[in-house]
This record gives sequence, structure tokens and C-alpha cells, in this order.
Amino acid sequence: MRRTAIWAIIGLAAPTVAAADLGENWQEGYGHMMWGGGYGFFGGLMMILFWGIIIALIVFSVKWLNDNQGGGNREKRDALEILRERFALGEIDEEEFDRRRKALEK
Repeated sequence: MRRTAIWAIIGLAAPTVAAADLGENWQEGYGHMMWGGGYGFFGGLMMILFWGIIIALIVFSVKWLNDNQGGGNREKRDALEILRERFALGEIDEEEFDRRRKALEK
């Protein structure tokens, strides 16, 4: 299965690489975007800006999706529920629990 996938990628990539090779005199063809033809140095900067925006959009969308999923450890709990849990686990004693509960219920 893995070998098949590798050969499929090579089979799809080889014609693309061959079509992109313009030979020894590349200036007669399309030229190089940053140095020879196209839009010169401005074209290179625009290419970097374009890919930077694409990558930033991907990063922000993944972050946004992770933040909006909720559930699990990201559930919002109220303070009284956390206080009860700490008391149940033995992190605080009964006096501390009562004092903090009264302060929260004010």
C-alpha cells in the first residue's frame, strides 16, 4: 500500500517536473519570477505575501476551530462547583469550604 502511494506520487510529479524544465537557456522561456522575467522583484515580494496570507489564514482558522469546540477541559465551570470539587478531593477542609462558600454566595 505504501509503495503504491509512493509510486503514484512519483508518477504524478514526474511529468510536472519535466514540463517545468525549460532547458539550459531559461531566459528565453518564462523567465524567473524574481530575477529575470515576470514582474521582477515586485513579483517575488507578492508571491511571499500571497503565501504568507494563505498560511496565516490556515493557522487562524485551525486556532479558531479549536477554541470554539468547547467541551472536555475547556468547559466553563462556576466557582462554587470548583470549590465543591476541591472539598471532595480533600484539598481544603470544612472550615475553609464554608468560609469560601459564604464569600461566593454574597
